[in-house]
Amino acid sequence: MDVGMTKDAVEGSESSAGATGALDLSVVIPLFNEAGNVPTLHAEISQTLSSLGVSCEILYVDDGSTDGTGGILEDIREGDPRVVFLSFRRNFGQTAALQAGFDHARGDVIITMDGDLQNDPRDIPALLEKARHHDVVSGWRRTRKDPFWSRRLPSVIANRLISWITGVKLHDYGCSLKAYRREVIENIHLHGDLHRFVPALAARVGIDLVEMEVRHHPRRFGKSKYSIWRTFRVSLDLLVVKFFLSFSASPIRIFGGIGALVFLGGFGISVYLTFLKLALGQQIGGRPLLLLGALLLLVGVQLIMMGLLGELVARIYYERKPLYILRHHPSEKKPR
Repeated sequence: MDVGMTKDAVEGSESSAGATGALDLSVVIPLFNEAGNVPTLHAEISQTLSSLGVSCEILYVDDGSTDGTGGILEDIREGDPRVVFLSFRRNFGQTAALQAGFDHARGDVIITMDGDLQNDPRDIPALLEKARHHDVVSGWRRTRKDPFWSRRLPSVIANRLISWITGVKLHDYGCSLKAYRREVIENIHLHGDLHRFVPALAARVGIDLVEMEVRHHPRRFGKSKYSIWRTFRVSLDLLVVKFFLSFSASPIRIFGGIGALVFLGGFGISVYLTFLKLALGQQIGGRPLLLLGALLLLVGVQLIMMGLLGELVARIYYERKPLYILRHHPSEKKPR
């Protein structure tokens, strides 16, 4: 992932990653212009994590904030050795921020949450406990404290659409408060705006997914970065996810299948026109059907060739990344 980070942030993250081995828990929090929320957020998270008694870290990812969020996070990092601070040179979006957090996280369990104080850090212990027995634990804001028409209604529609198309049934895809086991995250690489589809993408490698009701609070400081227009963007991203889930390993099945049908249509038209010309002596040169037949033949061949090219790309990709994921390495003992 190509993201820009300040020199100090890179050095800080590298030194943290090179510290003593893995941790029990990493909390990843993307932030964009949340200066009013950060001090309270860190105090609440710090209090919760201190009561857990596990080795942990807090990864704050500043997504190009312009309101002083970065400076506050720098001060927090100086006073808390558990904090890792990543700072982007500009705003790259929530997906890039989450991927950066995943790349630098060292925890066996990785919990993600928003930085606007609407997610409650007090849910972290329950998420961590469930993550010891499940691959992915997805938060469900059953009692959501957002405006109905601009936030909740579009979210309900999007959740049902995503569940229907991907086959992964969740009540609340948009909830950022989720817990992932490390082996799941290591096999997911985000791009574009696919952060909301992580559970669906993870289902591709086979996961044990559960939902958990979590608290939700009204926003206290700043303003929401979401709008009704994101519903349309979700629809477009959903097409990408559906294609990736169904045909990424064998694109010839979609392109070749459609191409074969189109080609057969053109071939049938060509046979019919040939019969008219040779058997009945009719003129076919000026018929629009002749152009349609030629067009279908050409498009069909092109689609089949696209499928073959897609197969080459898929083979190159899977040369470096296997088609299967082991639940446990043969040399490892199965966790209790």
